[in-house]
Amino acid sequence: MIRIHGKPLLEYIIKGLIYAGFKNLVIIVGYQKEQIINYFKDGNEWGINIEYLEQKVLNGTGGAVVLCEKLIQDPHFFLTWGDIIVPYKIYKDVLEIFKEENQDFILVSNYTTDPYRGGAIYCENNYLVDIIEKPPIGKSKSNLNNCGIFIFSSEIFEVLKTLKPSIRGEIELTDAVKAGINLRKWKIRVIKMKKNQFRGDFGDKSTYEKLCENSNWLNELSNNTKD
Repeated sequence: MIRIHGKPLLEYIIKGLIYAGFKNLVIIVGYQKEQIINYFKDGNEWGINIEYLEQKVLNGTGGAVVLCEKLIQDPHFFLTWGDIIVPYKIYKDVLEIFKEENQDFILVSNYTTDPYRGGAIYCENNYLVDIIEKPPIGKSKSNLNNCGIFIFSSEIFEVLKTLKPSIRGEIELTDAVKAGINLRKWKIRVIKMKKNQFRGDFGDKSTYEKLCENSNWLNELSNNTKD
């Protein structure tokens, strides 16, 4: 709910999802959840339906995803982190590729000089072969980073529930993805963002401060969204 240029960060993400055509959203909440719930309510003001689930135990990204199982009735679902902003057309492109190519799994990647703060993505012929969470600085052989935007088959829930906590004590979504590739032979389609496309990681304080000072990036969110 941190504000930037007059709106909460989450509102920019929701507007992008609306542009792509999504109508039903599930938001995982936790600390100070009332701020989110009281602002967005049921989503009616934005013409969508929003439901909320509370992650009472902070057991990782995978733990958060598992909470959604009871509310997701479709065989596939779209997932995005709540602190990442990309051009709205990215969301739409992901959905279109999902439909056109009949993919069960999609992962969006972005280019970076070093993916040590995120997840290094290794792919062949546009399909994921490995993902390494937070590799040591300067050691990654890939310049592709896990952007934090996905489409998953509901099979992800089965895998997540078999995982043991990582050394951080969390259920890692990355571990589920690796298990799916290695044990279930998942084919995970990688969509690569262009090198010059905007991606705002608001989990990083310095990035947030820079984007507060400059509003030019706001134009990049809605550019090419007239189609």
